[in-house]
Amino acid sequence: MSLPTLTKSSPARPRDPSGGPPLTLSIVRRPKVGQWIAAVVLLVLLAAAVRSVVRNDAFQWGVVGEYFTSASVLRGLGLTLWLTALVMVLGFALGTLLAVMRLSDNPVLRAVSWGYVWLFRSMPILVQLLFWFNIGALYPQILGVSTVNLLDPITVAIIGLTLHEAAYAAEVVRGGILSVDRGQIEAAQALGLGRGRRWRRIVLPQAMRAIVPPAGNMLIGTLKGTSIVSVIAVADLLYSVQLVYHRTYQVIPLLLVATVWYVVVTSVLSVGQYYVERHYARGTETRR
Repeated sequence: MSLPTLTKSSPARPRDPSGGPPLTLSIVRRPKVGQWIAAVVLLVLLAAAVRSVVRNDAFQWGVVGEYFTSASVLRGLGLTLWLTALVMVLGFALGTLLAVMRLSDNPVLRAVSWGYVWLFRSMPILVQLLFWFNIGALYPQILGVSTVNLLDPITVAIIGLTLHEAAYAAEVVRGGILSVDRGQIEAAQALGLGRGRRWRRIVLPQAMRAIVPPAGNMLIGTLKGTSIVSVIAVADLLYSVQLVYHRTYQVIPLLLVATVWYVVVTSVLSVGQYYVERHYARGTETRR
């Protein structure tokens, strides 16, 4: 006795009552009236807000255009970009070291790393900058050099921002390393790869997928956060426009100059972050 042969057949379609060929059914999506109404209302409100900003003479767009590419503003912008890049490099260098210490088997190294992250994440960045700016009250001299001559405002800004950034970078790097499957490392060890090669070829390429998104957010946050150094008279972008409006009393248009520059640079960094994320997302299922 032979068993019946099973064949894969398509789902049965309803037949025409008149005896004709099977009917073809089409799926009709239910109209989302509420969402379209909300979208139209939102667009109307957005258009009204843009029209109000553009047509409001109090914004003084002519003054904004006059100072947007002025020499003092561009110098301040250059210092802001330089400070952001330097702080990110130094912060992630120190943060990577702290992350490695936190993941080590040595309890002393783990405790020191944890204590550093706890302390500098607990202190507001403004408090840190003011503390370093007034360090001369505690240590008038360091290695025989007066702290007044050693720690100028820019050096204070670099130290304060770097120490603050490293605490957060350490957690970002540590999270990225922990995201790598342990089996990958064990497989590399079984193949006889050295520790350095395992980190370069196995751990870091996979960890970067988890590191890049928060690192990009930190970069943008650092760019905007550098504006706080204006309180210690560092001539960044914000301080440069403040010097102008203290002289001309055109506060709103000069603040708009700084705002537009921050928006432009942040937009460029966001585009760069997108392509870097896409590069490290190669071979994964989710790509944006």
